[in-house]
Amino acid sequence: MPPAALSVHLAIGQAYAWSVFKPPLESALGLSGTQSALPFQLGIVMLGLSAAFGGTLVERNGPRWAMFVSMTCFSSGFLLSALGVITRQYWLVVLGYGFVGGIGLGIGYISPVSTLIKWFPDRPGMATGIAIMGFGGGALIASPWSAQMLSSFGTGTTGIATTFLVHGVVYAVFMSMGVLLVRVPPDGWTPKGWKPPTTRLRPLITTADVSARNAIRTPQFSFLWVVLCCNVTAGIGILEKAAPMITDFFAGTTAAVAAGAAAGFIALLSLANMAGRFVWSSTSDLIGRKNMYRVYLGVGALLYLAIALAGDASKPLFILCALGILSFYGGGFATVPAYLKDLFGTYEVGAIHGRLLTAWSTAGVLGPLIINAIADAQENAGRSGSDLYTTSLFIMIGLLAIGFLANELIRPVHERFHERPTQPVQKGQTV
Repeated sequence: MPPAALSVHLAIGQAYAWSVFKPPLESALGLSGTQSALPFQLGIVMLGLSAAFGGTLVERNGPRWAMFVSMTCFSSGFLLSALGVITRQYWLVVLGYGFVGGIGLGIGYISPVSTLIKWFPDRPGMATGIAIMGFGGGALIASPWSAQMLSSFGTGTTGIATTFLVHGVVYAVFMSMGVLLVRVPPDGWTPKGWKPPTTRLRPLITTADVSARNAIRTPQFSFLWVVLCCNVTAGIGILEKAAPMITDFFAGTTAAVAAGAAAGFIALLSLANMAGRFVWSSTSDLIGRKNMYRVYLGVGALLYLAIALAGDASKPLFILCALGILSFYGGGFATVPAYLKDLFGTYEVGAIHGRLLTAWSTAGVLGPLIINAIADAQENAGRSGSDLYTTSLFIMIGLLAIGFLANELIRPVHERFHERPTQPVQKGQTV
């Protein structure tokens, strides 16, 4: 199961390397920073929406169906984008990568999560870390690979289109391995020597089940939505503009960052994103989900403050703080399915997770919009370097503080939302 999950998530995690394409697209098609972010933004919006509306279909049809749909949409998105660049029709890039590819992102993202929770019911944090860490690590492969292809094929329209075309074909082959490998556990399966607990292990861990329809009516779902939205907004804005940001921070200094080094920085962020998804989500099995989110949001705000106040004074400080932020960003994604399992049980956790990812859709618009719009405005006002991002960084600190407060308000789900004990669980619920 882990290789099956990783074959899909390592592919769709290419989304985190979009910033590699921003400068070439801006130069070749005459786009602004805000315009070049549109495919990425729409892709994240469609990720959340397709996960929310397709979550029930994924539960019903199973992971193999979901992975096949994801493979088809994600690869087709690259092919449409290649056509858009070669014909200089940027709307086709937005439609292909953002809309069609975004559907592939959403369906692929949730395809293995519920299944892995069922394979590892004794360690749900670790299980979701395995499932989701590949998405964080996708840019670790895609960033240097894309940069090398752009260097070889050129950064004009023909070179960018060829790079998109190669991406579409290679990712289709790679993701097909997940379609072939994925399996679901038998009904009633449990790990050897492990028995499901009959009493609460922690205050927030329930032994009952809540349906997806009832879950979205609870205050816990709303608070967790705010937590995820704030944490993602704070991380995704930097991730989407990582290459230009580190270049701007140290432009005109002895620590100036070249294009190749900026691509390497994206790869490092991807590694931190990937590692955080496994390490921090596994840690949450030991210290609890609520405590883990206190770390993500509280310490994350302090790291942002360090970048805002002294990030341009030291390149190692900037890089270390960014790596910490991205590890918390990734860890937040990997921990949230286990948080949902704790609060609502395993009955329809995949569908609930899909609905919660609408927070990612919102954050996918807010994060890049805040960073890019403010940077463009500051540049038009004659500012440069780190001054382009100072205001944005303080906004991110405020969002993390809001998320921290929302996490503190989460309490156990009231029993009126629980499923009746006599209600049978429908077959085919396994993703």
